[in-house]
Amino acid sequence: MLDTLSIIQPRAKGHAILSSKLRDGANVIDDLHQAGCLRVLFPRGGPALDAVLINTSGGVTGGDRIAVSAQVGENSALTITTQAAERAYRSQPDETGEITTDATVLDGAMLRWVPQELILFEGCRLRRKLTVNLAPTARALVVEPVVFGRVAMGETLQNIYFRDRVTINRGGLPIYRDGVDLSGDATAQLSQMAVANGATAMASVIYIAPNAAAQLKAIRACLPQTGGASLLADDMLVVRLLGPDSYVLRQSLIPILERLSIAPLPATWRL
Repeated sequence: MLDTLSIIQPRAKGHAILSSKLRDGANVIDDLHQAGCLRVLFPRGGPALDAVLINTSGGVTGGDRIAVSAQVGENSALTITTQAAERAYRSQPDETGEITTDATVLDGAMLRWVPQELILFEGCRLRRKLTVNLAPTARALVVEPVVFGRVAMGETLQNIYFRDRVTINRGGLPIYRDGVDLSGDATAQLSQMAVANGATAMASVIYIAPNAAAQLKAIRACLPQTGGASLLADDMLVVRLLGPDSYVLRQSLIPILERLSIAPLPATWRL
C-alpha cells in the first residue's frame, strides 16, 4: 500500500478511504472504501492517477466538518482535484464550517493538490487549513483558488468570516506558511488598492521541485499584470494571481499549472 487518502465528515458520517500502489511502473488503485456524502472518482484515459473528490451535499455551511488526509507513497504520484468548485454557503452567526487537509508525501513522490475554486457566498463562515508534509526528496504542486462572490450574478460579500492557512513542512521543519483573514465587508476590503484593487478572485500556486528555479522565467512570461512569481528557495517557486472574476483567473492559471505539472491537468479543469 503506497498511498492512502481518507476523508471524514463527522456530522454526515461520510468517509472515503483510498489506497494505491505502484505496479509495473504505473500508479494504480489498491483499495477503496467510501460512504456518506463524500465520493472519490477516477477518470480513465490518462497516464496519471487522478482522484476526483465529490461533496454530494453540494457545499459547506456552518457546523460542517470536512477533513482530507492523503499519503503519497515512495516514488509514486497522486493528483487530487475536485469535480466542481466547492461552495461555502450562509451560516448561522454562531456556527463555522471547517475544511482541513493533511497530506504526507514520501521520498521520490509527487503530490499535485489542484482543487477547483472555493466560492464564498454572502453570510458564509469558514475555516480552512492545508498542511503538506514533505520527505527530503518529495515534490509538490499546490494550488488554492478562491472566488469572493460570483460577479456574473451581481454578488457582493458584506458579511463573511474566512480564515485560511497553508503550511508546508520538509523533514518536520516549516518551509512555507501563508494565511488569509477576512471578516465583515470583504467586498470593501478587496476594493482597496493595497489589498486586491477590486479583484474578486485570487489564487496561490506553490511548486516545490529541483527544477523550480529553471521555471521562473517561463512562468513570469505567462503572468498577467495582476500576477507575480518569486523563488523562496532554489527548489520553491511561489505564484500569486488576482483576477476580476473566476473565468479570467482560470485563463491565467491553467497555463501555469500545465507547465508545472508532470502530467496533463485533470479533465475537470478544462475551460
